Amino acid sequence: MSLTVTLDVRSELGECPLWSVEEQALYFVDIKGRALHRFESVKGAHRTFAMPEEIGCIGLRKGGGFIAGFRSSLWLLDADGNRTQKLADNPEDQRTSRFNDGRIDPAGRFLAGTIDEPKDGGKAHLYRYDARGLATLVGGLLTSNGVAFSPDGRILYHSDTPTFTVWRYAYDPATGEATDKTLFVRLQPTETDRGRPDGAAVDVEGCYWTALFEGGRIQRYSPEGRLLVEYPVPARCPTMVCFGGADLKTLYVTSARTGRSDDELRAYPHSGSLFSMPVDVPGLPEYKFDHSI
Repeated sequence: MSLTVTLDVRSELGECPLWSVEEQALYFVDIKGRALHRFESVKGAHRTFAMPEEIGCIGLRKGGGFIAGFRSSLWLLDADGNRTQKLADNPEDQRTSRFNDGRIDPAGRFLAGTIDEPKDGGKAHLYRYDARGLATLVGGLLTSNGVAFSPDGRILYHSDTPTFTVWRYAYDPATGEATDKTLFVRLQPTETDRGRPDGAAVDVEGCYWTALFEGGRIQRYSPEGRLLVEYPVPARCPTMVCFGGADLKTLYVTSARTGRSDDELRAYPHSGSLFSMPVDVPGLPEYKFDHSI
């Protein structure tokens, strides 16, 4: 199995791919390009919705549309990507902080983290949003990433990308509380390989898949944190993985090209594109945001 170009879109910073089972369509964002993308692989149909500011993450919403994290705030979007209701402001300094990776939890809450763009003060957080408002789950971060849940919803995975670490928490879907933080994976950078854990997803066997930014590959880990396999990506900076297709056995990978050198882009001309490959173990369907929770 190998990853190939599925959509030669050349995003500046492609992120947050997620599959709609009902629509049989893939959605993803281009953070720096300020766009939401919709792609139907069977038809080859691709639509782009312009966004008014940087959009870091999205989640599917019950009844249609999305919840989305922008630089400034969390919003509800309709099915065409139009902002319809602001939910909460980004409580951090928006000049140097924006919402980044996010995912819906088993009860329908939205977990969304931020990025401390100077990466000098550990000012980023992982937040939980529900009917009670915005609450902090994890603080002291540089870049919140890699949010994913075990198949039973009782384990939360979360990475802090610049520190090369993935953490594991006990998660209570009834309350949205994360406790018992333990180290899941710590990568060891070298001079030639600065691959670090970015966006992630979990398959039906409970294995954690992560994209390695500046590592040019994706990895699959057992529930115990043992590396099982890795696959090269035709881009130096893959950003996030998700499962899609009729049987959820297609792995999609977004990537980035912004800020990359001319030499790197010559070596990886499809940087920023959407890649995919078939896998043997299917993924899990995405939960949906429930505004009443």
